[in-house]
Formats: sequence, structure tokens, C-alpha cells
Amino acid sequence: MSRTPEETFRRLIDLMLAKDMNAVAELWAPDGIAEFPFAAGSSPRVLRGREEVRAYLAHYPDLMDMKEVAALTVRPTEQTDTVVVEWTATGRTVATSQPYRLDYIVVLTVRDGLITLYRDYWSPLSTAAAAGGLAGLLDSFDALDSFDSLDSLDRKTT
Repeated sequence: MSRTPEETFRRLIDLMLAKDMNAVAELWAPDGIAEFPFAAGSSPRVLRGREEVRAYLAHYPDLMDMKEVAALTVRPTEQTDTVVVEWTATGRTVATSQPYRLDYIVVLTVRDGLITLYRDYWSPLSTAAAAGGLAGLLDSFDALDSFDSLDSLDRKTT
């Protein structure tokens, strides 16, 4: 039986709450894509294929202990295979034991009950702050600025 995009997303949430990341990855089509347009620092912007998604999710429960979905709204689109989902996760950060609340907007496309595109608009600043890694993320921006400055200087001297 093929799941609708909404059913697929709700299944994904149930599996994340159960911390079954392998089963979450199985929701992806073999060639499905996960995109994170706002990713920053060392976070990937694109994952190509189920196995990259599986590797990315493997240690998620060691970082973030998602306890609840505090809000979830699924909005259909004109394309029956695509929905837009607004959702909020709450839980605790494993490293700091501090509670977190993170908001997401996901554009989800499903074919034959499997995810072909998962475009996740999450805030890297909010996530880094929740995980206790905001300083590291900000340092990565400083490193990029230094690199960009050196690159532009190099272009001026050649």
C-alpha cells in the first residue's frame, strides 16, 4: 500500500520519536534527496540517496533527544505528491541536557510512498544554540570570512 505525503511524514515523525533512524532512512526512495537550504558550518546542504540519509541520521539520537511534536500543520499543494509541513519539535539536547524547542518548515514530495524530496528549512542558529554548539558555528563563519578575505586579496594581487 502506497502512503500519501502526509501519511509518510507522520510515519517519519513516529519513527523519529521512537529513535529508529534506520527505519526513517527506509522512508526515502533509493535516489531520494534531502536538502537543507539554510545549512551552515559543517552541516551538509544536500544528501543524495537513501544511504547518505541513513549515515546522516545514524547519530541523531546521540545529539538530540526529541520527546514530542508540539505542533504539526500539513498543507496540501496543487501537486498531489507534495505537501508543506510546519512542525515544532521539543526535547532535550543530549550533550547539555538542556531542553529545546525547534521549528521547521518542510516541503515533502513522495512517489510510491517513498520520499523523493525532503527540503527542510530549519534554523542552524537555533539548532546550534540548542545543541550547545553556537560558538563553534559562529567560529566557522569567522573562518569562512577569513578565507573569503584571503581569496579576494589573492585575486587582487594576480
